[in-house]
Amino acid sequence: MSAELDDNVFGHEHSIVISSETRPFSADLKEIWAYRDLLLLLIQRDVSVRYKQSAIGLAWAVLQPLVLMLIFTIVFGRLAKLPSEGYPYSVFTLCALLPWLYFSRALGGTSDSIVGAANLVTKVYFPRLIIPISKAASGLVDFAVGFVILAIVLAWHRVLPGPEILLLPVFIAFAMLTAFSTGVWLTALNVKYRDIGLLVPFLTQIWMYVSPIAYSSSLVPDRWRWLYSINPIVGVVEGFRWALLGRQPPILGPLLLSLSIVLLLLVTGLIHFRRTERTFVDVI
Repeated sequence: MSAELDDNVFGHEHSIVISSETRPFSADLKEIWAYRDLLLLLIQRDVSVRYKQSAIGLAWAVLQPLVLMLIFTIVFGRLAKLPSEGYPYSVFTLCALLPWLYFSRALGGTSDSIVGAANLVTKVYFPRLIIPISKAASGLVDFAVGFVILAIVLAWHRVLPGPEILLLPVFIAFAMLTAFSTGVWLTALNVKYRDIGLLVPFLTQIWMYVSPIAYSSSLVPDRWRWLYSINPIVGVVEGFRWALLGRQPPILGPLLLSLSIVLLLLVTGLIHFRRTERTFVDVI
């Protein structure tokens, strides 16, 4: 089904065709690029709304990782005495908390993005995929603020990253891709099944405890390592710790397994999103 709208502006005829036919991904990418100004506007809006009328504003992006680092250090480092591979436990856990906090925020925002933008979706046409992309990208602002805190903590403990830090952007992209690929599935499902909005916070809590945030993945027995690596956050966290602390690099096999899971989620999520986006307006 397709509809063609003709418009005459200053003597020139323009045609806008809105079609439900399946298009190649390259066409979607070109359309997203054409709407890049809208994407930047949505990212800016997300960041400003997050701290609007907040007493301390962006300082919340500083407090959350610091408070969690202190709690984890006392509970898991001092009381439970979990190993930290020779590094101060505060440094060891903050290197994992930073990508985890970005992932959890991006996942929460992305999974609710279409329903949260219902007023915009039902009034004007634009590539719907821009909305979850903006949610995943806006979280990088908080990540950047948190990274400054991490740099200060590393300097305080005199931990100097090695040349491995040059690969840190790769693992940042890995974290972003993991959040987006999972979120694009959930946001499409959330339009029809609003239970998803209630499931995501619960899922995020469980996900943190099955990821090596407060503990080292070396505690996982070797026979379970492949199963454990199905969780893509394992590869993200191990990559961050390696890039920042110079610890043992992630094992290539499990890392590739994590990446394969993310790529599978991404491809299937995009296909599902494209098939269901034509019904968003009707269902919302």
